[in-house]
Amino acid sequence: MNSVKQPLHLFEGFGVELEYMIVQRDSLQVLPITDKLIYEEVGEYLSDVEFGDIAWSNELVLHVIELKTQEPAKSILGLQGKFQEHVQKINGMLEKHNAMLLPTGAHPLMNPERDTKLWPHEHNAVYEAYDRIFGCQGHGWSNLQSTHLNLPFANDAEFAKLHAAIRVLLPIIPAISASSPILDGKVSGLLDTRLEVYRHNQDKIPAIAGKIVPEAVFSKKEYEEQILQKIYKDISPYDPDEILQEEFLNSRGAIARFVRDAIEIRVIDIQESPVADIAVLQAIVTVLQALVAERWVPMEVLKTWDENEMAAILLEVIQKGQEAIITNHEYVRLFGYDCSGSCSAGELWQHLVQELLVLDDEPEVAHALNIIVSRGNLSSRILEAIGKNPSEEKIREIYRQLAVCLQEGGVFIPDEPC
Repeated sequence: MNSVKQPLHLFEGFGVELEYMIVQRDSLQVLPITDKLIYEEVGEYLSDVEFGDIAWSNELVLHVIELKTQEPAKSILGLQGKFQEHVQKINGMLEKHNAMLLPTGAHPLMNPERDTKLWPHEHNAVYEAYDRIFGCQGHGWSNLQSTHLNLPFANDAEFAKLHAAIRVLLPIIPAISASSPILDGKVSGLLDTRLEVYRHNQDKIPAIAGKIVPEAVFSKKEYEEQILQKIYKDISPYDPDEILQEEFLNSRGAIARFVRDAIEIRVIDIQESPVADIAVLQAIVTVLQALVAERWVPMEVLKTWDENEMAAILLEVIQKGQEAIITNHEYVRLFGYDCSGSCSAGELWQHLVQELLVLDDEPEVAHALNIIVSRGNLSSRILEAIGKNPSEEKIREIYRQLAVCLQEGGVFIPDEPC
């Protein structure tokens, strides 16, 4: 008798995806050789290459490679070592190309008009359709490396709880995850520039990304009727062959993947090394667990929050990160924090980390999270190191240091070695 795979319940499994750029070691020029890298490893141009717990896969563009958990992991903690092994393996393979992996959510010097080359092999029909409809020669398509977190649900009731919790937490996630303060060789003025270009890359069809914070829908039927069917209807004049009319077309900051009974969180910039990513993810998961368990407010209260109210908070956090002031006291109280005056996103995260996070068995993760909360997100630390009007050479110098952090598995602190 064939065994049927039992669905995973809330927080019984974790899917993690990390995206990195391939660049020249010296100039940091992007190198479109992901297909070559995969071919050199397995002798075929495949979209996915499995190595036990971790797999490699391609993305839309040829200069990005994704590392991901092959199956949902039982715990996020401990994954940093597995991802770090593959970072070092890939960097070793890239040496003969005078290339390396580069972290952070956006390449600071990339010219997407000149440098973008789409994946030409397996599944490229999807990428060609995106390019035909939206034009993928822009930062919003070819220069936005993220960390995705997939969280399972076993039924509609669990989906409702998880979606309610994720929607509420989403606006403040970039406060700890922003890592993209520079674009086109200039300080952008935003802490999370990747998320800003992401939210505009499909403006042609506004239903696709919505307000980034998803609508208040709490069942599969509602989600399909109010979100997915509207997206499919709006894109149909541009997509007569229905190539893109799948769940992946939805570009909200968290998307329901009913094909695998999970919600995928997409607002997280990639960090400087896997240990920093795991620190961010563990913080997110721990807060979500508390929200689902109704630690501070009943679930029915979480469900009442309107996406437009929360989108306004998100936009402030995209711009200012941990310095963003949250004036909505009712929102802050959802997390058990009662600040008498205005409260910053950073103060809220300090409260959450102090109240919830116990990482005694993972000192490296604890150290990374402490740096993020006390010294600022990676964007803030990059800006501290780089100055207000950096030269291209200064930008290269700091981003080479970030590449060293990635190779070494360290945390970036200005004026200190990884």
